[in-house]
Amino acid sequence: MTEQVVVVIGVGGMGEAIARRQGPGRKLLVADFNEEALESLASSLKSDGYDVSAQHVDVGSPESVHALAQAAASAGAVTQLVHTAGLSPTQASAEAILRVDLFGVAAVLEVFGEVIAADGAGVVIASMAGHMMGDLSPDQQKDLATASLDRLLVLSYLQPDHVSEPGHAYAVAKYANRLRVMAESVRWGKRGARLNSISPGVIATPMGREELGGDSGQVMRAMVDASGTARLGTPFDIANAVAFLLGPESTFITGTDILVDGGVVAAIRAGALGG
Repeated sequence: MTEQVVVVIGVGGMGEAIARRQGPGRKLLVADFNEEALESLASSLKSDGYDVSAQHVDVGSPESVHALAQAAASAGAVTQLVHTAGLSPTQASAEAILRVDLFGVAAVLEVFGEVIAADGAGVVIASMAGHMMGDLSPDQQKDLATASLDRLLVLSYLQPDHVSEPGHAYAVAKYANRLRVMAESVRWGKRGARLNSISPGVIATPMGREELGGDSGQVMRAMVDASGTARLGTPFDIANAVAFLLGPESTFITGTDILVDGGVVAAIRAGALGG
């Protein structure tokens, strides 16, 4: 019987929760740029009985992503792909965020779209930040959804004179993730596979706590307080949503995004923030 392979890219708090949720009974391949964090998680999973392997990946390098996809496909049928890797505004420059969070997602979806199994499914972790910026023009949206990898980062409106601030770059990248997922879901569908994205809110991960301690932390806490749930999300809130989108209950769902933000975007649009 062919082994089922689950690939989780990004081993932060959400990536670990997803790997632990989806890994049992399957071959698990975890990947990250941070080799120390990667080996630490792989060792922990092995000690807990998971059939896991680890591979370094730079999602900003198509060659590195190809090597990861080849390793996954050689291990069995790639039935699940979850992409959680990304940089936050407190961690990196606008240029680095666009390379990892925007280009990296496009590269992963293109490459894994060639190896995903029939009846397979993928999930990209985007962000509620992508729902909180104004719409781009139809031509810009089409570019972000479909531009070839060699064109993507040279688009005029992604250059430093247009996108120089890390928070802006992050919002643009996460907006683009949703567009890319919609477009790629059509190509994945020709293989019999599905593809969706999730837009988390403020999640209690190391990255989330770093953002809460940064310049935008006060605004983020106000958004959480105004939301319908009035709490931070947990990695397992995201893992539960991922499990739904990867599972048999969602076979008629593809090419869409699910907000898992505790109601923050709804509160903002309802005018609940700021009284």
